[in-house]
Parts: sequence; C-alpha cells; structure tokens
Amino acid sequence: MNAILRNALALAGVAFATQAAAQLTFYEREGFEGRSFTTREPIRNFENRGFNDRASSVVVLRSPWEVCEDARFSGRCVVLRPGRYPSLAAMGLNDRVSSARVLGRNSRIDDSRYAPVPVVAEDYRWRGNERLYEASVTSVHAVLGPPERRCWIEHEQVLDDDRGGANVPGAIAGALIGGILGHQVGGGRGKDLATAGGAVAGAAVGANVGRSSGGQQVRTQDVERCSTVPSQGPPAYWDVTYDFRGEEHRVQLKSRPGATVTVNQRGEPRESRP
Repeated sequence: MNAILRNALALAGVAFATQAAAQLTFYEREGFEGRSFTTREPIRNFENRGFNDRASSVVVLRSPWEVCEDARFSGRCVVLRPGRYPSLAAMGLNDRVSSARVLGRNSRIDDSRYAPVPVVAEDYRWRGNERLYEASVTSVHAVLGPPERRCWIEHEQVLDDDRGGANVPGAIAGALIGGILGHQVGGGRGKDLATAGGAVAGAAVGANVGRSSGGQQVRTQDVERCSTVPSQGPPAYWDVTYDFRGEEHRVQLKSRPGATVTVNQRGEPRESRP
C-alpha cells in the first residue's frame, strides 16, 4: 500500500470517527420528557424509525446537525448547534422533524440557517434511581448576551447652501430700520429721498444677514449617534466541555462549574443529591 493511499484511508478514518462521535437525541415531549430516539448517523426518513413528526425537544452533542421538515433533507431545514433545546416550538419545528444529518466541522454554514442559540435547560434534577459520577471539566467559556445598541444626541453645526438667495426676513427688517434712520436725515424732499435710500440700503444689508461670504448659512441641529458595543452584563450562560468515560460532552450551564460536573450513567449533567 503506497503512502498516498495510506494517508487517504487515515483521513477517511478521522472523518468517520468525528462523524460517529456526533450524537442527536430527540424527545417526544418538551423538556426532554417522554419517549426518546438517539442517532449517530443520518436519518433520511424518521417514518422508518417510528419517530416521524414526534420530536418536541432535542439534545445535540459535539457537532452541528441539520434537521428538516420533510424526508431526504428537504423542505424547511435549520442547523442546530451543540446544546440542549428544551423546546422545538421556538424554531417552528415542534412535531415536524422528518429527517436529520450531522454536518462536518469544516462545513460552511450561513448564519441565517442556524436555529436560535440553545437556552440553558433548567431541569438537571437527580431522578432518584440514577447512579451519579464526577466527570472532569476540560474547558469553560463564558458566553455573553447579544451586543447592546447605545444611542445619544449631539449638537452639531451644519452649513446650508442657499445658492445665493436673499434672506427675505432679514431684507424686510433691514428695510424698515433703514427707512426709519433715513427719515431722520434732512427735510422736505430731501427727507423723502433719504427715507427711500435708507430703506433700499437697509434691505440690501438685511438680505445678507446670517450669510457667510460663500453664500452658506450656519445653523445648529440635534443629531442622533449610535454605536453597537459588547454586552456589559454577566454571561448569559457557560459553555462547558467535559470528559466522561473517554467521550467528550458539551453542555450549557447557568453558573461556572468547578473542576468536575456531576453526571448520570449516560454522561448527562445532574445536580447533586438533595
């Protein structure tokens, strides 16, 4: 066997192992209750497995899965990130899933195809008949809430281009003031001429009030400014990876865990015994 063939088989083995490690568990009722169905391989039609249009909640492990309304991965499809989804109703898939398949880690997925981020499931209560174990935590990441949009008002000076047009209100006011001043100069016919001249001059001056040499007028206006900043609140949840019996598990928790998490025999998180 040549080196190229050996490398190809090795890569195929890695890809198969990665895909086989991914797991999807559907539950018949919301909150991970009722009958369940677990798969590590693509399901083209849930009708053949007796679970068609029955899923109401789901747990996704290790890799994203694409779930679709119709058989053979057709109809409306969404991509589920690893996590726990206590209700499929939020994404319009309650009792509507007919096919599902795991997506490779190198798959290019548009953001619009993803389902909403999985919420943190609250029901990790000990069931009473379960044996509990401690699993070693391998990584912890704080996941913040969505970015926040903040806005404020600023006072800003702007220039209005009046294209050389006259300031009409200023011209009227200028004419009145100029006429009054002109009327006070001279007497008789000269007073009349001075009054008329003063009005004309005052109008010319008033028409240019508030105009800059470039034919523009300065005014102040309120301008809204906005910026998107990272969330300043506490983490929305903690994305935790842990190892149990040689298998990697991933879960979202409301609080930061310690060095270990308590799990049942299937590796599912559990609160300590009361």
